Amino acid sequence: MKKASFKLKMIAPYNCEIFNQMWLLILRHFQIVLPLVLTLLITSYSCTPQTGLPVIQTSLPRIDQMPNMPKPLKIIDWKRKTKQFDSLVFIFNNKDSYGSLIWLDSSKRNIDQITYGLYTVIGDVRQGPKKNKGEFHEALTSLSSLLSAGLIGIDKTNQHGFNFVKMSQNYFNKDTKWNIIMNNTNPAVAMAGGGYGRDWWYDVYPNVLYYGVAALFPNVENTELIQRSIAEKFYKADSLLNGNYDYSYFDYALMKGMRNPIPFQQDAAGGHSWVLYSAYHKFGDKRYLRGAKSATEALLNQKESRFYEILLPFGAYTAARLNAEQGTNYNVTKLLNWIFDGCQSKNGRYGWGVIAEKWGDYDVDGLQGSITDGGGYAFFMNSVAMAWPLVPMVKYEPRYARAIGKYMLNVVNASRLFYPDQVDKTHQWLPELKNLTHGIIGYEGIRKMDDYNNPALKEISPVSTGDGPKWAVGQPRESMFSLYSTSIVGVFGSIVNKTEVEGILALDCNVTDFYAENKYPVYLYYNPYTESKTVTYSSGKNVDLFDIISKKYLVLGGNGKINVKIPAGEATLMVVLPAGTHLKSEGTKVMAGNAVITYK
Repeated sequence: MKKASFKLKMIAPYNCEIFNQMWLLILRHFQIVLPLVLTLLITSYSCTPQTGLPVIQTSLPRIDQMPNMPKPLKIIDWKRKTKQFDSLVFIFNNKDSYGSLIWLDSSKRNIDQITYGLYTVIGDVRQGPKKNKGEFHEALTSLSSLLSAGLIGIDKTNQHGFNFVKMSQNYFNKDTKWNIIMNNTNPAVAMAGGGYGRDWWYDVYPNVLYYGVAALFPNVENTELIQRSIAEKFYKADSLLNGNYDYSYFDYALMKGMRNPIPFQQDAAGGHSWVLYSAYHKFGDKRYLRGAKSATEALLNQKESRFYEILLPFGAYTAARLNAEQGTNYNVTKLLNWIFDGCQSKNGRYGWGVIAEKWGDYDVDGLQGSITDGGGYAFFMNSVAMAWPLVPMVKYEPRYARAIGKYMLNVVNASRLFYPDQVDKTHQWLPELKNLTHGIIGYEGIRKMDDYNNPALKEISPVSTGDGPKWAVGQPRESMFSLYSTSIVGVFGSIVNKTEVEGILALDCNVTDFYAENKYPVYLYYNPYTESKTVTYSSGKNVDLFDIISKKYLVLGGNGKINVKIPAGEATLMVVLPAGTHLKSEGTKVMAGNAVITYK
């Protein structure tokens, strides 16, 4: 009985089916006859839910409109695209016709060091070492490029003799007294050179990017000082706003909300909340936790969607994580529907949301941008960047796993259409230049219908295109190819893994879950088929595979190529644990040792 008792202790946390099968094998092997009462006690103990009940999935209507299997289906190698982008952009002696896409900026703005600039689009006449003192370049491009490279393991602190991460700190605007990361090292030069007016998301999103880069490259001088300054500014701003985000932007020097002809951007609260909650985990300062909650509540107190550009998904992620980790009860479903259905308010950016349509012969479901502009206008940067917060979100709210898995299959498939090498000559604006970027730099956008009145594109849908030629007098046609858009490609490059079953992706839920423990790998699989499918997970050591959704073990003690069965039309959220890891419940948490793997 001592041996039987030992076995019972070890396997009791596993699901009932596996437990009972193993117990029957033990009984048959040892021919043990136990009293009926003891058998009932063992069965009762083994079948007591140790890790909670299965998670019922929540549907999101906009995602329900998307096909289970988009057509035509083609999943490109996103990691390869990420590596190619880094190799093409970060060289100072490019021999291509458009020359180098990077230059050194010696103005030493904000910090006493030389920095670098990247072109926003190919051939941008506003930029370069000899234009606007070489100071007009964008953090959106530079920081997204660093983030992408870091996500796939490229060390940007020591590349070609440069520490590009340290050099990017010049975007920390000390000279303007804002003391946060801004989109330009010198906003005055950028505006004079044909840049944008004050626009809140342009001021908040670079700080989200900086926190992401800092998580990937934490040991760079001054990194924590800049992170602290950003957190302090965002905390004070949220405190002063006191729930009222009805502004076009916020002046972080004057600490005052500002209004101009640009629509109010209430979803800036989503960027505040994400940064502040990241800062709370980084520094442990409870003020930042209070600020994250306050900004999340300001977001949810809107009467309707005010989705503007990119920050609302970060607010949804933060709300979900706060619910799981801090015991709040924020309405994540409302935020997700606001994202996917889009802004319906004439007082906001009307029509900004997620496309769920077929354009011509192509499913373009999942692409993000304007649902209404010319019938629809999707953007590369926005479409890819949304995966950053939404994929890890399912760890904290597993009830959205199926919806997010389906959405990701659609958006990953459709996003290839931004690349000129992935589009036939009929459906892109510059087919004669499609080889210019070697298929590495994509078009800025995809339109349902061409808006340049190109006779060759009349009645053609969709059309890969971009707004670059409209930005300044003399902009070349090739400015449709956008570095600032493509630079975020590493989000897909790190998250998206193909399996041997066409249409089933293995989505890494940890890689963009910054400032979280992430002790064990977690993968999201969605099966678009009407029958169950089996994919393989490869491991060089013995592992247990546990599904957060069904609360069952998929495999015990697997090694090598392990078969994982995904139910028809469903999602699996798989945690990879060392074989024999004991699971236990502690309040709302399911623990593997001292690590949380899910919440009940």
